[in-house]
Amino acid sequence: MPHTTAVIGLGSMGYGMAQSCLAAGHVTHGFDINPAQIERFRMEGGAAGELTDTAATLDAVVVVVLNAAQTEAVLFGDAGVVPHLKPGAVVMACATVPPDFARDMEAQCQAHDVHYLDAPISGGSIKAAQGALSIMAAGTPEAFAAARPALDAMAETVFKLGNEAGPGSAMKAVNQLLAGVHIATMAEALTFGMTQGVAPEQFLDVISKCAGSSWMLENRTPHIVDGDYTPHSSVNIWPKDLGIVLDIAKSASFSAPITAAALQQFIAAAGMGLGAEDDAAVAKVYARNAGLTLPGEDT
Repeated sequence: MPHTTAVIGLGSMGYGMAQSCLAAGHVTHGFDINPAQIERFRMEGGAAGELTDTAATLDAVVVVVLNAAQTEAVLFGDAGVVPHLKPGAVVMACATVPPDFARDMEAQCQAHDVHYLDAPISGGSIKAAQGALSIMAAGTPEAFAAARPALDAMAETVFKLGNEAGPGSAMKAVNQLLAGVHIATMAEALTFGMTQGVAPEQFLDVISKCAGSSWMLENRTPHIVDGDYTPHSSVNIWPKDLGIVLDIAKSASFSAPITAAALQQFIAAAGMGLGAEDDAAVAKVYARNAGLTLPGEDT
């Protein structure tokens, strides 16, 4: 029997993940609050049917929503899917959430004889569509086994970080600390360079080959050079994710001042009305404060 997967949340990441499951031969359902995304996926070969009607047929439910509140609503809200899943099905929860939340969701799923894999993702929308994500996963051996077909379809690298939920989300918080800081620092360095006559395209050409580079610099700087802020990962992601990092840090009595500084820049960007733009748009905060004109902007 073919593996039956549902991807809930067809945003920039979830849509690519659903495509990867479909390409791997899974019977794949895609669900989203935007009906146009559901219809688009069905036109590409996604399976038909409402979630409540198909839940009992699912082997895996991949939840790719924004945050903990949305994850809990999908799993256990008024129309929550978990009570309708068959015993032995697995939930893969991919949003960035606190580790304690992941542990709570695991316990609730297990009470319904459903496996739970704490499975945050990294790699961006292009790798999602290529089935080449990195997944920071934690859960019981049974959860890993149940999720294996979906993991094989979506991921190039699966890190097994523990035998219960929590460590996956902890590692994702570490990753997001670095990723958010790197984006903000890239924007700061690029605009600082502009004050010294270094054009954004020169910045990219040179620094991407030097010790100051990072994956985020190489991935996001082209968006600024092209003046294209079509969201692959939006500004609005970062107040949430860096906020989670700081909440965890506070609970551990750990000072994270660089994270806090980066968070303020993303909050400023959102306050400028840039929340739905690509997260590289945080450079506009620096540009505005310095009186600079970025590529693609009117002088």
